[in-house]
Amino acid sequence: MNTQELTSTAMAMVAGDKGLLAMDESMPTCNKRFTKLGIPLTEEARRAYRELIVTTPGLGESISGAILFDETIHQQKKDGTSFVKVLTQAGIIPGIKVDTGAKDMAAHPGEKITEGLDGLRDRLKLYFQLGARFAKWRAVITIGDGIPSRGCIEANAQGLARYAALCQEAGLVPVVEPEVLMDGDHTLECCCKVTEDVLHTVFSQLYTQRVMLEGIILKPNMVVPGLACPKQESVDEVADATVKCLLRAVPAAVPGIAFLSGGQPSELASARLNAMNAIFKSRLPWALAFSFARAIQQPALEIWRGEQAHALTAQKALYHRANCNRAARRGEYNAAMESIEA
Repeated sequence: MNTQELTSTAMAMVAGDKGLLAMDESMPTCNKRFTKLGIPLTEEARRAYRELIVTTPGLGESISGAILFDETIHQQKKDGTSFVKVLTQAGIIPGIKVDTGAKDMAAHPGEKITEGLDGLRDRLKLYFQLGARFAKWRAVITIGDGIPSRGCIEANAQGLARYAALCQEAGLVPVVEPEVLMDGDHTLECCCKVTEDVLHTVFSQLYTQRVMLEGIILKPNMVVPGLACPKQESVDEVADATVKCLLRAVPAAVPGIAFLSGGQPSELASARLNAMNAIFKSRLPWALAFSFARAIQQPALEIWRGEQAHALTAQKALYHRANCNRAARRGEYNAAMESIEA
């Protein structure tokens, strides 16, 4: 394990005012989104869409790293140039999703456990050879009646820690993603309590598995009320609750926190990230960045709809969303940016 390279890569992933673009949707997830827009469910359609993303002019101004899926890391542009090479030439670090998905957890109704540790060491070596320099593993925690249980939290935390140790052994920075889902009617306070518990457990396991914290990126949820909760707190209240939770649970050695969007509307995700940086940035030990998927991609996908004639307009929408989140990292995002784009 080259500790200096891991630390340097982790720092580069959250350097300046950039963030990560998650484009690691599995084939079923990608096909599901294509179906809603009438896009053909073919490998070529997925390849064309991903080419649209990686060739977006100026994307490297706002994006430091891109998380790919196994299919994507092997794909190429129409002219034969690999996506990994395209990203690297744009100054974007290639990354790779390595878990195999969240499955029903035995003896824990309503809860999930993420799988993919079997054979992971060899897969990580291959991904490093293909050009990836970081990886991602997502654990899913659901809030509901009597859940999450200790068993679910501890099993997922251990999986994240074992994955992270294997990544660092292979020279890849692990993006550690324990996601407390927004689904449900739970309150902001409940989300805060569960998120803090999950993060404490994850970092305890990372320590147990001898993971070097300076060489990881944390990808958590923001602390938000459930989507069905009658009370929806303001942007500033969400920012305050999220930062306070993170300060209680995340060691200062971690170089950066790159939030997942978790299905939030694009503008709301940007506004919440902006509030955190505008209010707290000078007082925090780690960078607050973004690792959004739908909150960056969705507007572009809805414009493109599988039509090459719409590609340039879609790329402009993608660039705009990435640029909005770059502004949010500086605490300079505002609603006027959206009206200018419109």
